[in-house]
Amino acid sequence: MSVAPVESIGSLNSDIFYDILRRLDGPELASVACTCAAFCSISKEESLWENVCSSVWPSTNREDVKTLISSIGGFRKFYADCFPLIVNKEVGQYQWNNFLDYPDDWTEAEYYGDTNESESISPLDFVSIIDIRFKEKPICSKVLWGIPNANGSDGWFHNCPFRIDLLNYADGDGNSDGVVTLSVTDGLPPITSMERERKDGELWLELRGGLMLSWIIVNTKMKQAANLASWSPLDGLRHWPTDKDFILRFGSVLPAKNILPSQVVQCILIMKFTVVHTEEEGVQTSLKLTELSMKLEDMEGAHVNGRNSLLILKEALSCRRSKNYSEVLESCHMYSKVANELKEVKMRNESWLDTLCILTGITAFMTFWYCVL
Repeated sequence: MSVAPVESIGSLNSDIFYDILRRLDGPELASVACTCAAFCSISKEESLWENVCSSVWPSTNREDVKTLISSIGGFRKFYADCFPLIVNKEVGQYQWNNFLDYPDDWTEAEYYGDTNESESISPLDFVSIIDIRFKEKPICSKVLWGIPNANGSDGWFHNCPFRIDLLNYADGDGNSDGVVTLSVTDGLPPITSMERERKDGELWLELRGGLMLSWIIVNTKMKQAANLASWSPLDGLRHWPTDKDFILRFGSVLPAKNILPSQVVQCILIMKFTVVHTEEEGVQTSLKLTELSMKLEDMEGAHVNGRNSLLILKEALSCRRSKNYSEVLESCHMYSKVANELKEVKMRNESWLDTLCILTGITAFMTFWYCVL
């Protein structure tokens, strides 16, 4: 069978172009759009980016989420905002001495976030879109409208530690998404016993290498979105606090300039799985997701309150992003390094103060008895 020659790429039908582009993922589609005017024009089709977003974030298949994305600029903008991850280069500029002096420049209202700006930010303006994958297979999609237990701008939420325990709340339809489980059919290795797992750590390695988390926060008023997760786990703990728990930590470093003295905070996303069954029980190995939560901590490890958290989340929507995953990891590891150095300095200072107090007490005691005798 003979094939008709193509004189130029412009002579091809636009439907053929569309059929080619709809098979590409996001980075490939963005790259092809730069090759010629025809590809550039067709690559702006919202349906193409809707397919891309659907493949990356299954939660975007929901009708309410589609309406939300359309209202904030469309799927193309949503992908451009949420696929690159937050990266913070200012962590390396942090200095412990500056941290000690900085709060003196703050008024009490500024330090605790009692500013008029916080009144314009409503917890109801935020939407969380969460997707979990294991070995590229979607295992959980959740959407949370608003921030739970945040009643108005002057409620107790604003003065309490900010935390979202996602599994404790229903989705936007008022229904629970059900129990999330992983089993051998999902790609888990069969574990004969927990004693064996403690020795080889095969299950733990599979979880560390296979789990991916995306936690997108959307502000409906600002019409902006950002992915607060790190895709892959930053670190984790196994067999804590019991032999059957596996805790993985995701997150990002968020700017807090003019909000908190530390200038940067860490968004910590915790995912915890508990072993339900092992092979020795006569059934296949299975795990259950028992925690999926978000919290913000400053450099000293203190929880950020609700009022300041809303301001920080607002700033995160317009901060720097990067498609270079190693650059993102570097900023997270730099934050951990600086935070550990801060703790060491604090411990040394406290130890020195304790020693000084003891010596002062001994000196006073000896002076007293010297005067008496």
